[in-house]
Amino acid sequence: MQNWVPYAMVRIAAFLIGGILLAIYLPNTIDDQLSRFVLIFLTGLYFLFRLLLPKRRGFRMACGITGFAAVFLFGFIHLKSKTDARRPDHILSISAPITMYEAVVRSAPESKAKTWRILVELEKVRTDSWSTANGKVFLYISKNSMSDIPWSYGDRLLIRGSPQGLAHPANPNEFNYKRYLTFKNIHHQQFLEADEIHYLKSVSRKGFIYYSHLARAWATRVITRSVAGEQEQAIAMALILGVTEGIDTDLQNAYAASGAMHVLAVSGLHVGILYGIILLLLTPLSTFSWSRWVIAGISILFLWIFAFVTGLSPSVLRAVTMFSFIAFARPLGWRTNIYNTLAASAFVLLIYNPYLIMSVGFQLSYLAVLGIVYLQRPIYNLWEIHNRVGDWVWQITCVSLAAQMATFALSMLYFHQFPVYFLLSNLFVIPLSTLVLMGGILLLIVSALAPLATAVGYGLQLLIQLLNWLVFKAEALPFSLISDIYITTFQCWVIMGLLLLLLLMFHFRSIRFLYASVAISVVLMYTQWQHYQQEMNVNQFVVYSVSGHSAIEWIKRGVSYFNADTALAANEERMRFHIRPNRLQHSVNIVRTQIPFKRVVADGFTLYRWQNAHVAAVDKKNQLPKVANFDYLVISRNSVNDPKHLSAFGLKQIILDGSNSRTYVQRWQAWASEYSLPVHAVVNQGAFVLMK
Repeated sequence: MQNWVPYAMVRIAAFLIGGILLAIYLPNTIDDQLSRFVLIFLTGLYFLFRLLLPKRRGFRMACGITGFAAVFLFGFIHLKSKTDARRPDHILSISAPITMYEAVVRSAPESKAKTWRILVELEKVRTDSWSTANGKVFLYISKNSMSDIPWSYGDRLLIRGSPQGLAHPANPNEFNYKRYLTFKNIHHQQFLEADEIHYLKSVSRKGFIYYSHLARAWATRVITRSVAGEQEQAIAMALILGVTEGIDTDLQNAYAASGAMHVLAVSGLHVGILYGIILLLLTPLSTFSWSRWVIAGISILFLWIFAFVTGLSPSVLRAVTMFSFIAFARPLGWRTNIYNTLAASAFVLLIYNPYLIMSVGFQLSYLAVLGIVYLQRPIYNLWEIHNRVGDWVWQITCVSLAAQMATFALSMLYFHQFPVYFLLSNLFVIPLSTLVLMGGILLLIVSALAPLATAVGYGLQLLIQLLNWLVFKAEALPFSLISDIYITTFQCWVIMGLLLLLLLMFHFRSIRFLYASVAISVVLMYTQWQHYQQEMNVNQFVVYSVSGHSAIEWIKRGVSYFNADTALAANEERMRFHIRPNRLQHSVNIVRTQIPFKRVVADGFTLYRWQNAHVAAVDKKNQLPKVANFDYLVISRNSVNDPKHLSAFGLKQIILDGSNSRTYVQRWQAWASEYSLPVHAVVNQGAFVLMK
């Protein structure tokens, strides 16, 4: 117990996180009123133990247990209190149809391929009459109807129509976008044209966030004006402001394959670099005895100015809060216990927004910093280099190794890949991204001096061109990326547990941890074998749900036979989102578009014989034969308009794929009832999946 004394905030934060996670995964475990009553009771009991009873060992232990139980329960209650959907006036509780609503803009506009996206927060809705309401909605506004977004943060809008609830994943193993947005308290979206939105008035009280958005818009204009080239501007915006919208797919893939993806969003790395630069510039002050608090104050001030200019995005707020605690801890002499400082920053962030615990950025940031704090020095001490350049290279290598060891399991779970040359790429990515960040800040400072800003912008452009060139060269190296890695959440925990046991073995030099690591390795191997039996060693037929497209796939022991329209096959982003997750789970390593069990009967009518089942696909009108022998019929492009004779076929299933219009699907649903036909429309019911 004494070993835990210096880690008070670590324990407090751990129990808070435990309560938050219980509320996320098992929200109905404890009744709301009962949980509040128990929290009040435990809090009173804690102060009773703390203040009134003798300070004996038994009472101290009881006091600690009571306090941690109270923190755990507080985390549980706090998460529920921050869940907007539980409010009685939330839009989810409105059953009557909404015809229009008033909302306030709560984000800067984001540019998508065909739409603008903004987040709005409801204030009033109109059903039979106007009433107050609460809820957040993503608006997707067609670029064909609006070339730019004229509204600012805080503007009040009148919007026609009704927000639509977010849909569940339509395809097997597809990313659960609905759950992801639920953790941001967003439950609705709406696609609309510009004439369906009417500006009412600007915000009456312009708060801190409003001016922060103006500052980011100004910084965006400065960078766009001073740095030439679309790719160069995109990287500058990402490294300096954390705006990643302009990065094209090729550039993003190159950074991912080279292990440099972490620089494409303002995070702990960028804020840590900025903090290091501030400390370096303030070095002359360190000789004075009174300078500690001055340096801390100036550091925190400049960190928050940087956060203000970047628009106070969640990732920047997280990183700046973390380093603000580190800066505050330095004059207090807490540098020897960085774990408490990190735990305190996490505690404050989770009090502000408990759903941050489910943020990938939050998890990776804290794991990376913990890895660097715990592992970097021991790794560095393994090799003593008496050369300044060699020592500098070794230091960067050790930082990269430490961060990668701490985060690689989580990275494989979320991103399904591992960059082989991350050590090599970080040798130039970290220094060059540091120079780009410094150059970007200098550009914003001198932006009023046009000739100087032009010169700094040109230098920044050359640096980014060099960075991009090196990243593409690293991507081009053989075997640069191990992709299509699939692990479950449980396996991720097992891998992290295995790494922790190995670290404890070296730290305590105890054979017990080696035995435990061997045991947990056996568990990992068993889960892999189980995955092979349940997921890979199966035969699967899938008709995917992809709006506007046809996609059929047969999977057999790691081999995919895939048939899709050319537009979908060429759309890498939609393939990655809708199709690839199912392939990952079934360990598909070969994709074939030439299907050996395919037979074209007529133009627009194809038969597939698979596992003693006959699948027919029709995609042209009037091509369905009057007499045929098949079990499943896949209809594409509104091609069958006479379902009367289908009831005689004895079909097991009629599947309407995503290329059919919604009006056509509705017509088929009426026919299904009239003629007793088994119809599955992927647009409404999700992908059709058949296992053999």
